[in-house]
Amino acid sequence: MDLTEPVPATGAQYEISRGSARAVIGSLGGALRRYTLGGTDLVQTYPDSSIPPSASGILLAPWPNRVADGRWTLAGEPQQLDITEPSRGHASHGLLRNTGYVLQDREPGAVVLQAEIFPQHGYPFHLLHRAGYSLGEAGGLRVRQSLTNIGPAEAPVALGAHPFLRLGDVPTEELILTVRARTVLTVDERLIPNGRRPASGAADLNHGTRVGDLELDSAYTDLEPTGDGVYRHTLTAPDGRSVSLWSGPECGYVHVFVTDKYPGHARAVALEPMTAPANALNSGEGLVWLEPGDTFTAEWGVHADLGTDGHHSGNSEV
Repeated sequence: MDLTEPVPATGAQYEISRGSARAVIGSLGGALRRYTLGGTDLVQTYPDSSIPPSASGILLAPWPNRVADGRWTLAGEPQQLDITEPSRGHASHGLLRNTGYVLQDREPGAVVLQAEIFPQHGYPFHLLHRAGYSLGEAGGLRVRQSLTNIGPAEAPVALGAHPFLRLGDVPTEELILTVRARTVLTVDERLIPNGRRPASGAADLNHGTRVGDLELDSAYTDLEPTGDGVYRHTLTAPDGRSVSLWSGPECGYVHVFVTDKYPGHARAVALEPMTAPANALNSGEGLVWLEPGDTFTAEWGVHADLGTDGHHSGNSEV
């Protein structure tokens, strides 16, 4: 459903479908606004007239998460980004969360959107961010994000995304969350990383923890790949059905955000694939310096196993 007039707040909507799978991507932030398989909702959604709550579904470029105080240093010169998280005083989730992406290509089961990052306060670089959403034969969702440096200078970049996963009408607090990771990043009182420790005790999600028992806003790394070479983080229902976020080897971090403030839900879980953690412009951790003309790419997606009803999004699509 392409709208001849963009709807308030979320922009034009692009629907793709294949078999029993359907996804809707909004031009605002290039956001994944809906993804269903066999009629089962697999990501949280929100009204057309609402900006994405808690950054729901948006794409993150040219950095994910936070830059402390919006400040960093480039070749010895201090840089000041615009503050976009006033409550903590940080620059958050890159430079495109309030930008309308432009349609580049479209097929029934795929869409490609693009947005331009212009030189601006604290980030004097010129980039193109392209995002391709596609549905596989079994209905699995794949997202391919890329940044191309179209400016004259080497640019520091990282990529991420902010999908909130769900499993139909099962209350999210009843789902079991499993994240295969050996390390969790520690943070200060303003959620800026200040170290790392083994993912043990309450932070250990390797064997599954009920979402209702979690209060988390933490990044994990030293992720354990599955047999098909990707990282996979899973929400499982009491009846055995599951939905997973998978990401390629470029995404060496996953941020887990459990909130009780998502409208209409007692709990919601964002599983955020990231190529670098928070504050990477300062720490340099995971940061890629992109030469003029070069492109940096990362992939992630959503896989669901909905049991014996015939709707299954298989590993072959990862």
